[in-house]
Order: sequence, then structure tokens, then C-alpha cells
Amino acid sequence: MKNEIDSKFVLSVFEKMRQHGEKQEEKYVLGGLEAFTDFDGYTLFIEDALVKLRFGFHNQYDFEYAKEEHFEQFMKKMSAIDQNY
Repeated sequence: MKNEIDSKFVLSVFEKMRQHGEKQEEKYVLGGLEAFTDFDGYTLFIEDALVKLRFGFHNQYDFEYAKEEHFEQFMKKMSAIDQNY
């Protein structure tokens, strides 16, 4: 399943999570989402219990989720972070 997402939006949400989120070990937690990077920082991850977003080099990304409604809820959380912080 392919979902279109703006790379600037993803990077903005990730940075806001780093700035305003609660750091728990290597993850930042904010608005019901967790954000972290791989060991070299080239791939970032934003996830909740039902959806995982992997965003990597050259703006390639991949979502993992079981139901479309989970994806929609995830995107609402990301939008809330982007708008409120």
C-alpha cells in the first residue's frame, strides 16, 4: 500500500519531537508517537503501537500498518504535533 507523504512534513514533525518531546533512552516521545534514528542517523523512525514509518536517505519511506484507520489516526497525531509545536 503506497501512501504519499511530504518529506518536509516528516522532517518537521521529527524535529519538533526532538525539540519538545520527552527523551526516553534513544527515543523522543510526544503526542502519542515515538521518534528515533538508526545508528548513523540516515534513517529516522516515527511510530506508535499500530503504525511504523521508516524514512530514509533520498526521501524514501515505508509505512507498516494493518488497517487504513490506523494509518489515518497516525497521520492525525503527526499533524497535531506539526501544528501545535
